[in-house]
Amino acid sequence: MNFQEIRYEVAGGVLTITLNRPDRLNAFTPTMQRELIDAFDQADADDEVRAVVVTGEGRAFCAGADLGGGGDTFDWRDRDAGDFAVPRDGGGQVVLRIFDSLKPVIAAINGPAVGVGITMTLPMDVRVAAAGTKIGFVFARRGIVPEACSSWFLPRIVGISQALEWVETGRVFSAEEALAGGLVRSVHPAGDVVEAARALALEIASNAAPVSVALARRLMWTMLGTEHPMEAHRADSRAMFARGQSADAREGVESFLEKRPARFTDRVSHGLPELFPDAEEPVFG
Repeated sequence: MNFQEIRYEVAGGVLTITLNRPDRLNAFTPTMQRELIDAFDQADADDEVRAVVVTGEGRAFCAGADLGGGGDTFDWRDRDAGDFAVPRDGGGQVVLRIFDSLKPVIAAINGPAVGVGITMTLPMDVRVAAAGTKIGFVFARRGIVPEACSSWFLPRIVGISQALEWVETGRVFSAEEALAGGLVRSVHPAGDVVEAARALALEIASNAAPVSVALARRLMWTMLGTEHPMEAHRADSRAMFARGQSADAREGVESFLEKRPARFTDRVSHGLPELFPDAEEPVFG
């Protein structure tokens, strides 16, 4: 875990990932991209991690892409495209990894979050922000377009009209406007925002069955892209069939009846049931 541009700290079942380039307002780089992906890989493999908080060191969350390359910053012609028609967007690779996370993810937006600094938070489950924070989907003002899969995530989170207003104007707006628009859950004094995120993460880590949380997260995100509730019914039924036989299900009911804290023993590393079989299978095959 020898990271250069992030910190990785686990305490009480909560992993805190801190973007750690405070001298550059935690601007996003290829190194940060690789390290974030690695951090989420490690988090998924570690049963001690029950929830993840992502924040920034210093006075910013993330000021967007590092513009040290000047006018050529977004000219990707020299990048290796691999098996793709064009080079892949680095922010998008991070976002897709967070989307696939088996652990819930909470963004503690402790200061300015613009460009990829805000789009990287969209696949996170909850966002809390510090009062006075400035947020901006500034891409049109830089002559580029929204990236990091934000054209998929943002309208689903805040609605198409609000998403288009923020993206088309490219203006920077306040945490309070983000709250009113449904982008963030709550706004806190600057010194309290990480603790607010951590309190929510601890509530999950202390009370919820990890496998159930992982499955619920996958169900919720995946169902946003389906066409009919029957697809949710099929996936829900498979999940209920699998979890209903588990030690966690028995413990969840017995602890409730006995009025004591639950002690869930199933772990994500034990494996998750397959919820989304190929479309060729029968609905309840």
